[in-house]
Amino acid sequence: MSFFDGLKFRKVSSPIHNLDPRIKFIYVIAIFIIAIVFPQMLPLIILFLIQLPFVVLAKIKKQWIRSLRGAAFFAGFIFIINILTTFFYNDFTLTALNVENALAMTMRFVVLFESFSIFFLTTSSDHLGLAFEQSHVPYEFAFAFTTAVRFVPVLAEEAQTIMDAQKARGLELEKGNLLKRIRNYIPILIPLIVSAIRRSLELAEAMESRAWGAVKKRTNLYLLRLHKGDYILLGITILLMVVAIYVSFFVSIPLISDLLNPSVL
Repeated sequence: MSFFDGLKFRKVSSPIHNLDPRIKFIYVIAIFIIAIVFPQMLPLIILFLIQLPFVVLAKIKKQWIRSLRGAAFFAGFIFIINILTTFFYNDFTLTALNVENALAMTMRFVVLFESFSIFFLTTSSDHLGLAFEQSHVPYEFAFAFTTAVRFVPVLAEEAQTIMDAQKARGLELEKGNLLKRIRNYIPILIPLIVSAIRRSLELAEAMESRAWGAVKKRTNLYLLRLHKGDYILLGITILLMVVAIYVSFFVSIPLISDLLNPSVL
């Protein structure tokens, strides 16, 4: 369940935590667009390295590394599926270019997960909801989204607790074939679904007791304002987009396989 640690906010005093959620979201979207536009491995590696200083400044190295470990399974799955698809589609042949393309698809997933992980690890759900409201997003949507973000890590921790309890009672999750392993997770899913329904009912009762939705025009104690750091991040984001557009139109990006084998150039 460490995959969901990337969605759990960590309250730390750092320059990244103090940034406006709206600017951080714009930065994440810019990284998302650049990662989708470039299919080559080299730009994706650069995007991955660019975000490492944010992890260090935000003081979330342990949580970030743990979330990447949780995402390793999905990254490996993407790589294997791409390799197998290419292998069978190309008459059972596999070239260095095919392997690099599969690695690029995997690296793209890692970059996207890395950027969103940094965003959620450094942005509280309260500030995220406030950012949605000040961006004139309907409050119902903002509340539903922030509630989902808040409860996903909670449900992940509860699932881990249920798994530990079931293992202590003798449930074996890792033995047997694939169908048997899937069947073994039924004693995990049923209590988890019941717990999720119970939490949703408690949340609905709490919302009704506080007269949720009775007043259309809401007020907030705090308001988000842009500061110097926000403008710096916005400038970095614009610079990344400009460089990405220039490179995509005017620069021929070499393949790593060609760089490792200069005779091909």
